[in-house]
Amino acid sequence: MTGVELIVAALAAGASAGVTSGVQDAYAWLKGQLVRRLSGREQAVQALAADEVEPGVWQARLGDDLAASGADADLEVLAAARRLLAVAGPAGTRGGLNQVTNNYGAVGEFHAPVTFTYGQPPTPPDGP
Repeated sequence: MTGVELIVAALAAGASAGVTSGVQDAYAWLKGQLVRRLSGREQAVQALAADEVEPGVWQARLGDDLAASGADADLEVLAAARRLLAVAGPAGTRGGLNQVTNNYGAVGEFHAPVTFTYGQPPTPPDGP
């Protein structure tokens, strides 16, 4: 996931997550860090004021400005985005870290990093 993708995923997660103080605080902190980086880019700062819930819309509105301003490589911004994704939880990550604890029968495409936790294999049944 690129820096821009991480940031827009976090913005979308923060806008769509429930109203909890942890999420609100992390969302406000990320937006504050982005306003700092987007200084002088008034259209981007105005777009940041919207509470959009789709990462694609955030990407379209802010993607170029995030890259041009260096926000996508700013360690503080990226840490704030990761923190927001963590407190928003799995339902709000939309492409963040998803953990699968039982992979028996897990098939298909995974559109995010996935951790498979392997335990002891099941004991085979006794003879025929």
